[in-house]
Amino acid sequence: MVRYVGKRLFYTLLLMLFVSLTVYFIFDLLPSDPARLGCVKGCPDSTVELNRIKLGLDVPVIEQWWRFILGLFQGRSYGTGDATFSCPAPALGYSWNRHACVTDVIKETFPVTLSLALGALFMWLALGVSLGILAARKKGKWQDKASTVFVLVGTSLPTFITGIMVVLFIVLQFNVVDPLEIGIWHSPFTDPVGWLQTFFFPCATLALAYAATYTRFTRSNVIEISQEDYIRTARAKGLSEKVILRKHTLRAAIAPIVTMAGMDFAALFGGAVITESIFSLNGLGKLSIKAVTETFDLPIIVATTLIASSFVVIMNLLVDIAYAYIDPRVSTK
Repeated sequence: MVRYVGKRLFYTLLLMLFVSLTVYFIFDLLPSDPARLGCVKGCPDSTVELNRIKLGLDVPVIEQWWRFILGLFQGRSYGTGDATFSCPAPALGYSWNRHACVTDVIKETFPVTLSLALGALFMWLALGVSLGILAARKKGKWQDKASTVFVLVGTSLPTFITGIMVVLFIVLQFNVVDPLEIGIWHSPFTDPVGWLQTFFFPCATLALAYAATYTRFTRSNVIEISQEDYIRTARAKGLSEKVILRKHTLRAAIAPIVTMAGMDFAALFGGAVITESIFSLNGLGKLSIKAVTETFDLPIIVATTLIASSFVVIMNLLVDIAYAYIDPRVSTK
């Protein structure tokens, strides 16, 4: 198992390097000139060249990428002469629009997106898997029919409709949260109550659609696996249904769910833009959209793109390791 994890980790590092290099090449091919976008209309070429040096765009793209990689471990200096300044490691760049190191900007938005993604993941797994198992065990009964209604509602409502309904008919109607405090960050370590008030409803909004999908998927998985020969053999040996469900059915049914959850969580971590906008959460999604549509802040765009893609790669690694642990049929050689 250790060898398998080490090999997967090595391939993951190579893939992350390739992804980062690809991102730099893609942005280098864009027709827009970030150095010219960083100054007012009609500014002289000398100012554009100065901006190019400040942004580190005066060297070939491969050297830009290598400077970025070194900056992650050593920190990085920007500017020239007396205007030189540094960003400590891990240096993700410098935003001239915000006049701040990109790492500091990410530190402000990262906890918000992480809280939203983790909270939604916990909710949709707890609700979706539980309802799916219940519907499978009560196939054809009212519990199964009620779960079908939940699946239809959850998959039919777009996230922005659900979010707006939650804000209008729950948060504001019952004054659950002060409207002026919606979206304000509270640390779960120092103010868990305030954190819960801020993130419970956004997480529930995201979790609804995912939970509906997981309910349907879990139900079909449990029903299919319950008809396998080894499950019939376990029943013939006199094992109780609870033991069969816990030790045999769930272990086989959860394996594909782990894969789905890992990929959905990675995609969600890339930025739940709509939910963040509805609940005024300053997360990575909102940050990246603003950088693209309003300021064209290249360092922010590159950093958020790399973080989102790297997180997908990392979640792939964790899913592979979890899959090998859950399913003994997966080879770890």
